[in-house]
Amino acid sequence: MVIICALPPPQFFDPPRRGFDDTTSSTRLYHLRVTKTTNAFGELGERIAARYLEHAGWKILARRFRSGRRDIDLVVQREDLIAFVEVKARSGDDFGDPVEAVNHRKQRELTKSAQTWIDRHGRAGESYRFDVLGVLMKERRVFVRHIPSAFSMA
Repeated sequence: MVIICALPPPQFFDPPRRGFDDTTSSTRLYHLRVTKTTNAFGELGERIAARYLEHAGWKILARRFRSGRRDIDLVVQREDLIAFVEVKARSGDDFGDPVEAVNHRKQRELTKSAQTWIDRHGRAGESYRFDVLGVLMKERRVFVRHIPSAFSMA
């Protein structure tokens, strides 16, 4: 399901692309840094996702729940259903659909963080699921793709 949100255009610019860097004479490594710009862009995507979910009737329980080095972008609730939401924001579709970026490793990390959240805050009778929400900002438009129950706890 792809939904075009009626939101004001975000104020952002593309972060500078990092290229290959000769760190040693025999190897070339690609460095991907999380800069202030990319971090701010990710936060913007999370705010858009939270707004989208609130309009859909979800209550935000937590933003950026941290468990060690891992985090869950949003923890939301509707009745007795708790959803752990991973938000992926992109400024274009050059690298594919944002939701495709949630690979098996990320799913494992989210599962561990969700288990920590459940241990600390869970209550009897609650159901849990993992959602992925892609936010694509392209040509002054915002596209939101919400995938409920994107994967299960392994």
